[in-house]
Amino acid sequence: MLLLKIAFRNIVHAGLRTWLNVIVLSFTFVSIVLTEGFYDGMAEQVRDTEIDSNVGGGQFWQKNYDPYDPFSLEISHSEIQADLEKEIEKGNASAVLMVPAAIFPRHLIQTVCLKGIDPDQKVVSLPTSILKEHNDTNSIPGFIGSRMAKSTGLQAGDYVSARWRDVNGTFDAADINIVKVIEINSPLVDKEQIWVPLEKLRKMMHAEGQATIIIIKKEMKVAQANSRNWIFKDQNYILKDLNDNIDRKKIYSTFMYCILLGMALLAVFDTQVLSIFKRRKEIGTLMALGMTKPNVIALFTLEGCMMGLLAFIIGSLYGIPLLSYLGNEGIVLPRMIQQSQFAIGLTLYPKYGLTLYILTSLILFISVVIISILPTSRIAKLKPTDALRGKIS
Repeated sequence: MLLLKIAFRNIVHAGLRTWLNVIVLSFTFVSIVLTEGFYDGMAEQVRDTEIDSNVGGGQFWQKNYDPYDPFSLEISHSEIQADLEKEIEKGNASAVLMVPAAIFPRHLIQTVCLKGIDPDQKVVSLPTSILKEHNDTNSIPGFIGSRMAKSTGLQAGDYVSARWRDVNGTFDAADINIVKVIEINSPLVDKEQIWVPLEKLRKMMHAEGQATIIIIKKEMKVAQANSRNWIFKDQNYILKDLNDNIDRKKIYSTFMYCILLGMALLAVFDTQVLSIFKRRKEIGTLMALGMTKPNVIALFTLEGCMMGLLAFIIGSLYGIPLLSYLGNEGIVLPRMIQQSQFAIGLTLYPKYGLTLYILTSLILFISVVIISILPTSRIAKLKPTDALRGKIS
């Protein structure tokens, strides 16, 4: 109890030096939680966007389909097996037919992928129902994402000529009417893609009843065995590259974590060293009055612990309201972020959990305790007579 009273008196009398350390430690605590929450929120938002707009609960791929080989699209279609067709009729799955094509915007040529999807589907979050609002029988309705619109210069209401080759190897062409340009956060369903009605694309390709992939509703558990032509790929398989990329980006948050923690611990260490230097006669007096060397070490360690505890309290007073506000309102990102490779919108919502708070608090507190002990370890070798004369070693 005596050590606690002395330690509390010392940090109070230190005045500005104590408050500078507390401010640095509290800023470090809040910044670490904010940084980790930023990356956790980004990872969750990216995964959820991909699942909602593209992956669903998993996909059945036609056996020849390879998303990394655009040349495989010409042979990546076949008739849908009976059990999957029943799930599509129930609304538990949605078929997508992919066709390589060329379009000619502004008298230029550009390779695209025509994707046919049922306008009435409810499996993915794409607004496919807008494809039913088209009344021009001389053209094919289609919608594109903002990335596609930027790269081609196409806008809602524009017509663009498209050329493709059907299943018989015959080239054909038609005009596509861009009924709408939508904001699609996922680049996997935006870049170089035009979405059109499934049945129209099947007729264009002479591929009635065929598809390239079948997206399963995310709430549905797949129990069917793979057939000869259709192979099931679960979420983990489809999102593997994305998860690996997110893990690599996580290194940046760890680097920032170490920098912030190092700055805070350096401030505490410098304060403790300066305190020992200025209070060497006080240390000698205490030791001459009977205080043991371990108690002297414990005194300086308690002072560091109290600063850490005070920093946690101060940081919570302004950090919790700030982090709660950012978690509810989100962080508005620059427009250029949406054009990146990640499926992320203009507003990012950080994710904070109780585990993040507790883990960060423990790491910071334990680090402060360790860094407070280090400069006081030399006191164990100090003689009271030397301390009274102002010597440290």
